[in-house]
Parts: sequence; structure tokens; C-alpha cells
Amino acid sequence: MYLLGYDIGSSSIKAALVDAQRQETVAVVQSPQTELPILAHRPGWAEQDPERWWEHVCLATRKLLAQTNISAADIKGIGIAYQMHGLVVVDKNLVALRPAIIWCDSRAVAIGNQAFADLGEETCLTHLLNSPGNFTAAKLKWVKDHEPDLYARIHRILLPGDYLAMRLTGEALTTPSGLSEGILWDFQAAGPAQLVLDHFGFAPELLPTVQPTFSHQGQLTPQAALATGLRSGIPVTYRAGDQPNNALALNVLNPGEVAATGGTSGVVYGVVDRPVYDRQSRVNSFVHVNHTPAQPRIGVLLCINGAGSQYRWVRQQLARKSLSYQEMNQLADTVAVGADGLRLFPFGNGAERMLGNRDPGAWLSNLQFNRHTHAHVCRAALEGIAFSFVYGIRILEDMGLRVSVMRVGNDNLFRARIFAATIANLVGCTIEVVETTGAVGAARAAGVGTGMYNSVAEAMSTTKVLRTYTPQTATDDYTAAWAAWEAELNRILKTT
Repeated sequence: MYLLGYDIGSSSIKAALVDAQRQETVAVVQSPQTELPILAHRPGWAEQDPERWWEHVCLATRKLLAQTNISAADIKGIGIAYQMHGLVVVDKNLVALRPAIIWCDSRAVAIGNQAFADLGEETCLTHLLNSPGNFTAAKLKWVKDHEPDLYARIHRILLPGDYLAMRLTGEALTTPSGLSEGILWDFQAAGPAQLVLDHFGFAPELLPTVQPTFSHQGQLTPQAALATGLRSGIPVTYRAGDQPNNALALNVLNPGEVAATGGTSGVVYGVVDRPVYDRQSRVNSFVHVNHTPAQPRIGVLLCINGAGSQYRWVRQQLARKSLSYQEMNQLADTVAVGADGLRLFPFGNGAERMLGNRDPGAWLSNLQFNRHTHAHVCRAALEGIAFSFVYGIRILEDMGLRVSVMRVGNDNLFRARIFAATIANLVGCTIEVVETTGAVGAARAAGVGTGMYNSVAEAMSTTKVLRTYTPQTATDDYTAAWAAWEAELNRILKTT
């Protein structure tokens, strides 16, 4: 028996097959091989055609079946992970009325900020755990204000994963986790946020029926089976946003556990056991996949726009691509902690939420022409990104998160020993590098919804830890380098 998982990203669609009994990954594929286009008709806009997502889900599924030669009759459940905070609107025939407004679209910032003021900061934070911000609800208000004729035709609003599930099953459904990421979930009422619906003038009927994260969420229609090469009747039994799902894939389920990624942007996602919020809205809190009212599990999400993008810039512009990332890591290892006073600040990829939405830009500080080499730049780049992670983790710690273990994937900056060791030593936590992907996590989670596994913990029990970084006992050099970097950042922020 097999389980199928999808990860609907803004760059590609990934699909994975997992052997349910052995709990082993059979294969992972993606479509397309090049990045999906993002439409930007105006500055700050970002849209994608949901039909293209469906097209590449079908292509990826057929590719996966052909590559593995596994019969569709042996697939017993489907799980879905997806890019968060997007908005898809469909009519009564469940056809998308316009391109999806995706996570990185910023057109609704002012709308969310105004709602935060009008509803009252205390009301928003205690009920929603967030400002309405630039999330799904605010994006829908933009449609209502600027496309009223189209708005009048909306039958349901969907997140990207809801849309994919609807194409598979013919049913428009969502989850508490999904509504919370759209700032449409009231944590005090443990249900859809009526205060947001009333404020924006949204009819409650626009929201899909709410289903538990792990549950029977419809089954494949004959039409979807024909398009994908699967069999009709396979149940969809799990869906979650990409960051909560990434945490699940990394077996981050309990208070004190943290998932992190160091890709183009950096993400730290920690789990706490009570509703928490940041009054400065530098981080966001959402329903985690295993949350229940009786046993709260809240995921606190920190995003750093400038992370791997900085290291890529160093490689492209300074190394001229003549060095691989591994060679850059090796160069950095020849320099002592602190890079002989050279400091890099990776904030060159737009406004940083954790810095109060300020955009200080990227900085190279204290460069000495007769002292610093390419190796120093590599070391300072890795340390600067690691220090930005530590800066954000300090915010999470102030909110009550106590980091005991951090789990990360094996496909990003955490491959660099300097990067991982710097975070481990300064935070005082163990970092485990895990072999998994979002699509694999979604597939395993589908086994919980089908009843193949008794719990999420059982579904993730065979997650493989490839290597571990443990904090050193003597970290004075790391502490000194971090203190100098933080002091310099504070000076930069005062001038920008």
C-alpha cells in the first residue's frame, strides 16, 4: 500500500510516493523543471493561474506513476501541502474567477493595517493572534473593493491547497489551520472569525466547510482520476500550509521543538502549547497541524527574507560562480569565528518583518583591504545569516518558546557546518538534519487521516536524522562575534 503527497509551491509542484508499511520514500518528482511564472501586473503584485497548478499536478502524478511503475490501485490516501496565505476565488461551478493572489503579493498591506487599527490591536491579537496584515482576508477585501462585479460572483474562497483538493474531489473544504493562516480563525471562539467577516462585510457562506486537518476530505472523482492517471475513490485525508507541513515532515510536533529552513529566505517555526502573539507583529502565530482545543499546539512563524539569497549573491557576484557552495563553505572554514571583524547583514531582499518592516538593505561592515580575503567574506556571509536567525529566535524566546531541538532539512544552508554550529552554540540547542521533503511529509500525514497510523507521531517515527550539531561548552568567541554583529545592526537600524 502506498500514500501520495503533493507540495504546491510557487515555483513548482512536487509529488511523492511513500510505502505505507515500510514508511519509506519510493520516489519524489517535480513539475515543471523550470520555475512556474509569477504574474506581476503592477509593482508589489504577485499572481499565479490556479489552472497551471492543476496542470502540473497531473503531469507530476503521471510522471511519478510511470517512474515507479506502481499501480494506482495500490494508493490508499492523498495528502496536500501548499503555499500559504494565498487567495483563490471560485464561482458556483467551482471555476476560478481570476488568477490567485499568492503569498508574496503586497497589495493588501494598507487594508490589513487599517483593519488592525479599526478592530483594535488588543482584539486582533487576543482573538486572531495576529494583525490582519497582508493575509488572505485582506486580499479578499481588495477584490471586493476593486473588482466588485467579480466579487459578486464568488461562491467560495479557497487557499491554494483547498483549490487543489477541490479539483481532486469536487468538494470545497478547508481546515482550522488554513483559516488561521488567512487570519480567518478566532482562537477564543475556536471557529471562523466572525469579527473579521463582519468588519470586511464578507458573507459567512463564502467560507468553505471546515474539516479537521487529518480527516476524510473527499475522494477522487472520475474526472480527476482520468486527468491524473489515478483511480477514482482515493480519499484526500490531509492538507496543511507549507510551513506547518514542513514542521510535521521534520517531526516537530511538541512544545520546544523548532523547524527551520535556510533557503532563499529563512524560516524558523516553533511550537508552543498556548496561544501567543507578538505585539509588534514581527512574527505570526497559527494553528499547528496537531492542534486541538484540549491540547493547544500553536506554530509561531518567523520569516527572514534575506538568507540564502545573500549567499547566492556572494557566489554569483564575488566568486563569479567559479566556486561551488561546498567550496565556499570550505574556504569559510579556514577563518576563525568572527571573520576577523568582517560583518555582513543579509537584509537586501526587501522589508524585514522581524525588523518592524524596515528595509535597511544589505551591509558589509568593517572591511579591511589588507586583511580580509574571499574566505573572510564567505565566513562573514554564513555568520551574518546565522546571526539573523539568532536575532529572530530571541523574539520567539521572549514569547515563551524554549528551543530544545531544532530540526532542519538536508537541502539548504544547514549543510554548512559554520552556519549550523553558530546557531546551535548561540541558542544552546541541538540541531538535527533530517532526510525528508514537504511532499513526503504530506504523504505520511495522509496515512494518519486514512487510519493506517494511529497518530502523527507514529507516521513520523521513522524520520531519519542524518547528522546532529550539538552546542559547545565554551562559546565565548561565538558570543563576542554575535554581540558585535547585533550592536552594529542596532546602529544601522537607528539610521534607516
